[in-house]
This record gives sequence, structure tokens and C-alpha cells, in this order.
Amino acid sequence: MTGSKVTASAGENLSSLGAAALWVLITSDAKKKAENSRTAARLWQSGALEGAIENCPPDRPARPAAPQLLSPGQMPRRRKGGSVQTRIALLHAVAHIELNAIDLAWDLVARFGVGMPRDFLDDWVQVADDEARHFMMIADRLTDLGAHYGDLPAHDGLWEASQATAKDLGARLAVVPMVLEARGLDVTPSMINRLKAMGDSQSADALSVIYADEVGHVAAGQKWFQWLCARDGKDPQRHFQTQVTNYFRGALKPPFNTEARSKAGLPRDFYEPLAQKCP
Repeated sequence: MTGSKVTASAGENLSSLGAAALWVLITSDAKKKAENSRTAARLWQSGALEGAIENCPPDRPARPAAPQLLSPGQMPRRRKGGSVQTRIALLHAVAHIELNAIDLAWDLVARFGVGMPRDFLDDWVQVADDEARHFMMIADRLTDLGAHYGDLPAHDGLWEASQATAKDLGARLAVVPMVLEARGLDVTPSMINRLKAMGDSQSADALSVIYADEVGHVAAGQKWFQWLCARDGKDPQRHFQTQVTNYFRGALKPPFNTEARSKAGLPRDFYEPLAQKCP
């Protein structure tokens, strides 16, 4: 598609990346949100959207009526064993993370994109596109297993992290890609192995795709955190540790996947001291 203005499938007239970001954020249906995310990414990557960003994202993105959102402490314990119900619970949790990740990426673009380099916008639009593709893969696997996203309760911790960092780009980069997504690098390999042990190679393959992409997402967070520190004259290691201490609720829990984290450009001396300090 070409031109400065395009018509989205829902009838929205999209002329800028900011408008596209808001279009995704105000979409409540989970499947449609993922589809709109992919459409918005294609429009930006094809040059159909202007770069101007409207800096007015909602405090909370629109979400479907289900799943029921609980605090992390209220969440039921995950089942052990290799039953279909166990796999559904595991995949449902992943789908919820990926849906949140779509909104987190577009919120970052809409909230912090004004005045940032084109490469910054390119990177986070690509992240948003990846997260939408991930959600669709996992939603399809849930359907294969006779379930749907929304069938089980889910926690609201990811969006709480977004709200806590809504006014500070450095805090957002430190907490979301460099802590929360890096945590995904730590735990996903064991999930993949667990699914393989259950005989579910299709779900394991889907998580393997997600795992490979998430290395790039952590790398994008590290890249732009370093850029921000260079611009503002701050020491990256010290600033990261300060931001995490101030804005992240919870502990950085070892063991860490140091190989994947290093591949993403995240040095051990950034996060290991924080784990030692946490109760």
C-alpha cells in the first residue's frame, strides 16, 4: 500500500503511526487486536503511514470480557503432569503474556515515540508485529486442544508494570524488555522441554519460535536503553539497577539463562547484583 492515508479494515482512517498504535490499543477483541497489530505494522513498514505520533495512549488498553483478571497471588496453581488440561493452562498463560506484549509495544510507540529516531519506531513496530504473530500461534494451538483464550483466569501483573513506568522511557525499557522479557528467556526452554516430554511437539515448536524472537526483543530494549543513557550522560549499568530498584515489584530470580541474555546484549553485571540484593 502507498500514500499518506489508508483505510483500515474497521473503517478507521489511519494517517500516522500514532493513530495506528491507538487503533490497536482501543481494540478489545483479542484476535482482532492481534490482526490489527499485524496490519498496522505492515502499513508502517510499507511507508503508508506518516511518522508523527499522537502522544495520548489510554491508561489501560481495551481488553475482552474474558479472561477474568486476578492478582498474581490469586492465580490458581498450575497443574502438574501431562494432561491436556495442563497443556491448555500453560498455553493460556503464554497467550495472555503475548496479548499484553502487543499492547506494551504499541503503548511504548504511542507514549514515547515523539522525537525518537526512525530506527526506534521500526524496532518496536517489529516487536508489536512479532507479539501479534505469537498470540495467533498460541491461540491456534489452544483451539486445536479444544480451548480458547479467555477460558481460564489470568493475572494483570504485566500491565501494572506498564502503568508504573508510564512517565519514564528508561524505566519502561529496563522493566519490560530487560527484566520481564529477559525472564522469558530464563523459563521458556524448560517449558519447551516439558511440552516435548508430553508429546506435544507442535506447541513446543511454537514456543521455540517465540523464544528465538524474544532474544531480539530483549536486544532492542538493551539497545535503546544504552542509547538513552548515552544521550543523557548516564552510566548504563548503574542507571539500569536504579530503575529496576525503583520501578520493578518483585525479585529477579535465578537461575538466569546467561547464554541467551548475553546473546541479547544484556551483561551479567547488570542483573546479577540485583538478584543478590532482593529478599
